[in-house]
Amino acid sequence: YRPPAFLVDTVDLRFELDPKATLVRARMAVRRNPAHGDAAAPLMLDGEALVLLSVRVDGEVLGENRYRLLPSGGLAIDDMPAAAMVEIETRIDPGANSELSGLYTSGGAFFTQCEAEGFRRITFFPDRPDVMARYTTTIVADRAAVPVLLGNGNPTAAGVDGARHW
Repeated sequence: YRPPAFLVDTVDLRFELDPKATLVRARMAVRRNPAHGDAAAPLMLDGEALVLLSVRVDGEVLGENRYRLLPSGGLAIDDMPAAAMVEIETRIDPGANSELSGLYTSGGAFFTQCEAEGFRRITFFPDRPDVMARYTTTIVADRAAVPVLLGNGNPTAAGVDGARHW
């Protein structure tokens, strides 16, 4: 066992639900973990069946020369500061997800299952049980196709924007 190089304090997720092309925006406050012992270690994020659209660190869009997509499906970001806001945008296909892990559809409805390593099928993340974070989630969908939006937590706001609601 080796402690993770980075800890994640907060995660703000935004889902733009679509059965074939759901956009997921993850905004994570990360900081180096002194228990790891390597102050130059990259930020290692697990990922599976994700299409990476963009990576930002402290608001700066990273070019492809600033991160590495790994053969495992993960993402590594080198030259990270001690603390940063990391924003990652991905696209996933819940309709094609037959793993029953991450975000998937069944009977026309959307579902998530993230235990034990399913979150890596939603966005790039250090998907391990010793990385704990506080989450906020915004779910946006077409009101006619997805009339009920339900998340695990306490609702803080809701609204309608034309044919879409959140």
